[in-house]
Amino acid sequence: MPASMQGEMQPAVYRFKLGGFEIANIMDSKVIREGLTPSFGGEQLGAEVKALAAANRIDSNRYEHPFIPTVVNTGKQLVLFDAGNGALRREHEQLRARLPDGQLVERMRQAGYKPEDVDVVVITHGHPDHIGGLTQGGNPVFPKARYVFGAAEFDFWKRGENVREARKFNRELFVKICEPLADRASFIKPGDEVVPGIRSVDAAGHSPGLMAYHIESEGKQFLISADTFGHYVMSLQRPEWQLDVDDDKPKAVATRKRMLDMIATDKLFIGGFHMPFPGIGWIEKAQGGYRWVPHGYQLNL
Repeated sequence: MPASMQGEMQPAVYRFKLGGFEIANIMDSKVIREGLTPSFGGEQLGAEVKALAAANRIDSNRYEHPFIPTVVNTGKQLVLFDAGNGALRREHEQLRARLPDGQLVERMRQAGYKPEDVDVVVITHGHPDHIGGLTQGGNPVFPKARYVFGAAEFDFWKRGENVREARKFNRELFVKICEPLADRASFIKPGDEVVPGIRSVDAAGHSPGLMAYHIESEGKQFLISADTFGHYVMSLQRPEWQLDVDDDKPKAVATRKRMLDMIATDKLFIGGFHMPFPGIGWIEKAQGGYRWVPHGYQLNL
């Protein structure tokens, strides 16, 4: 008698050492989305998007979109970067068809971390899939944590000026979820230190004050790139293509190009929030552009 089908099984936690630090990428959730085109490049570049997808052996009609927060244990503090989707899908009708249920807390427990262990929560930017897991039912999920926001990002959403129509509900979410945390928060600018060994990097464009984070311990370096890159092929091989979810599209293009050059030149390991899990690799120059090189075993040694 044949064995029964058991369904898909994928890893959801990947942990490695970086000098004296320990870093874990955790897949909060994932969703299968329809159409790399027109999301990347717009309607006018549809044929080129499909051709690039085919050249990289991926389907242009459907693609996997993961959500990958990062936990950094410095040996003194446990620092969480972004909180995933949380209960947004269950608590907000507008997001029911767009976002999956977040599983960050459950998967952190599997990795040995309890919510009350988290000392610092760093929010790279204020989009729903990064702030949704901060609260549930109006209560903070990480009860002992202090919070870190980019000052420009927090101010933009708080003021609510020049928010594009597609982000109006996003602004409501930010006010509801993040503003009540302000009395437990620090507000930083590019180049500021979060904790020893972790500094912010200007990556604005995808959101008004998006921050990446440079991590260094014992000479080893790692960059949390957050949403600087929306896809491991489209955003790297064609950084000039605009992405529909970027808030300031021309600035996002300029930031992608600047960050790609920096990452490739400095030979940095990076972790990307929407890269294929575990979301870790290099970026190298190739054929007049750039390409994603997935992590093999280098961080396991």
